[in-house]
Amino acid sequence: MSELYASVTDLGRGYIDRLQAVLSDANWPAIERLGDELLDCWKQRRKVFICGNGGSAGNAVHLANDFVYGISKSFGSGLNIQALPANGSVITCLANDEGYEHVFSYPLAIHAEAGDVLIVLSGSGNSPNILEALKAAKKLGLTSYAILGFSGGKAKEMADVPIHFKIDDMQVSEDLQMVVGHMVMQWMYQNRESVFAIRPPLSRD
Repeated sequence: MSELYASVTDLGRGYIDRLQAVLSDANWPAIERLGDELLDCWKQRRKVFICGNGGSAGNAVHLANDFVYGISKSFGSGLNIQALPANGSVITCLANDEGYEHVFSYPLAIHAEAGDVLIVLSGSGNSPNILEALKAAKKLGLTSYAILGFSGGKAKEMADVPIHFKIDDMQVSEDLQMVVGHMVMQWMYQNRESVFAIRPPLSRD
């Protein structure tokens, strides 16, 4: 983001150009695999875990909301997903007692089972707690997805399915996490009847 712009409008046009350019070169087979996997998790009651740091932590919490409610909008029918950054007590306890690099891997070791799914969100792909989460996922038998920016870092090699956007811009990287999540969420909403055929929504009465 070294170029100087005369106005917010000028910057915005350049920003949109960068976002469009990197999206046009997206790894669509990997994104499609993520959508298929999450739809199957929904059908089979497999659990999903999502995590990130900073803005990516906020995105993880936001997307968990979308997958709990937005994909279904029906009582008792949503994806069983947990945003690992959402519990401040757990995060601060583990950061204090075990080190910040373990704040995601410890809860995974308790809550996750073989066959579950981990989604990590990271700009650099090199955050130690993201790498520890990916290590734990492999040990526990989870399938791991990583939505990454910049070079993709070590996470690009460690994740089972990397979704890498080569863009040296943290804000665009974080936007792309949400773009991918929202596209998959809308696709799952369109396919909710295939889940309801297996597990109809519950009655609130």
